[in-house]
Amino acid sequence: MPRTQSRRRTRARGKRYRAVALAAVALIGTSLLLLRPDAPPIRAPKDSTVAATKLLLDGPSGARFAGELAASRQGYFSSRIEVSAWPEDLDFVKTIARQQAIGVTSGQKFLLASWRGVPVTAFAASFLDTSVAIFALEASGLRRPADLVGKRVGYRVASEGDVVFGAMMAQLGLPRSQITKVPDRDSFEALRAGEVDAIIAAVDEQPDPSSPSSLKLSVIKPQDYGIHVPGQVYFASNHLIHDQPSVISEVLQGLIRGWQFTYADYARSVPVLAGTGPARLNSERLKFELQQQRPLVLPTGGRIGDYDESRWRTLRDILLFAKLGEEDVPLAQTVNYQFLREVYRRSPDLAAPGAWNEEK
Repeated sequence: MPRTQSRRRTRARGKRYRAVALAAVALIGTSLLLLRPDAPPIRAPKDSTVAATKLLLDGPSGARFAGELAASRQGYFSSRIEVSAWPEDLDFVKTIARQQAIGVTSGQKFLLASWRGVPVTAFAASFLDTSVAIFALEASGLRRPADLVGKRVGYRVASEGDVVFGAMMAQLGLPRSQITKVPDRDSFEALRAGEVDAIIAAVDEQPDPSSPSSLKLSVIKPQDYGIHVPGQVYFASNHLIHDQPSVISEVLQGLIRGWQFTYADYARSVPVLAGTGPARLNSERLKFELQQQRPLVLPTGGRIGDYDESRWRTLRDILLFAKLGEEDVPLAQTVNYQFLREVYRRSPDLAAPGAWNEEK
C-alpha cells in the first residue's frame, strides 16, 4: 500500500514538472518572436466599420428628388447614407431588395412589385398624391374629363398616367371606349403639332410659361375628381426594415428636413439643388418644377411624407381594376405607418408649419 501511494506521488510530480517545462518553452518562444526585427507588430483587433446604406432614386437627379438631394448636400443625413440616382432600371424595386437599400419610386411600381413577392416595405411618401394630369391646348376648349370623349389622348401604355386616367373616367361614368388613346404620343411636342388633342403627363413636365417654347394650356387634375393615390413613395428592403430600423428613422428625419429646406426659401435652396459643374441643373427650370410639385409634397393640412391608408386602398383598387396584377400580399404587410408616426412624435418640431406659411 505505501508503495502504491509513493508511485502516485511520483507521477503527480512528473506531470507538474512537464507542465512547467512546456510553459517555459512557450514563454521563451514568444520572447524570441517579439525580438525578431522582421516580426510583425501585434495589434489589437479593429472594430468592424458600419456599412453604408444606399438611398437610390428611380430617375435622374432633379426637382422630383429635391428633398433627398437637399438632405444629402445639407448634411441632414449621416455619412453612412449614400444617395445615388439610379435611372432606367426596369427592376428598380428588385434592386432595392437585392442591395438591402432604401429607394424612392412611384407608388404603382412599388405596389405591383410587392404583389409579385419582392420583399420590400413602404414607410413614407415624397409625393403624397399623383403627379399625373391631363393637358390640352387652352384654345381647344377641353377643360373637363367629359370634354375628352371623342378625342385623341396621348399616353404611355401601363404607366401611372394611363392607370389614373382610366380610373378617373370610370369613376365619372364616362365612356372610355369613345376615347382614342394614342400610345407614345404623350409629349408636349405631339400636343403642339396637333397629333393628339390632349396628353397624359406629369405636372412638372409642362413647359415653363416664361420660356420661348411655352404653350397656353388647360389642365385637368384627377385629384379634383376624387382620385387620390400615393405618388412617389419611400421604401426599403424588408431585411433593412427588420434589422436596422434606426437607419429608417434617421433617413426619414433627414428627408423631412430636406423637403423643409427645399421650400422654405428658393433663393437658398435652388442654388444648392442645381449644383455645379457640367451636370448643373437649370435654376429657373428647377424652380418652376418645384413650384408645380409643391402641393404634392405638402397638400393643405398635411405633413411631409405622411400618406394615409385610404390612398393606398384607392391605388390597390385601380390597379386591380386595370388588371395589372393580383393582390397576393395584403397592404398591411407592405405598408408601414409606424416609422412616420414615431419620428413626428419624437421630433414635433418637424411638423412645425413656419416654413410653409407661404411660398417664397
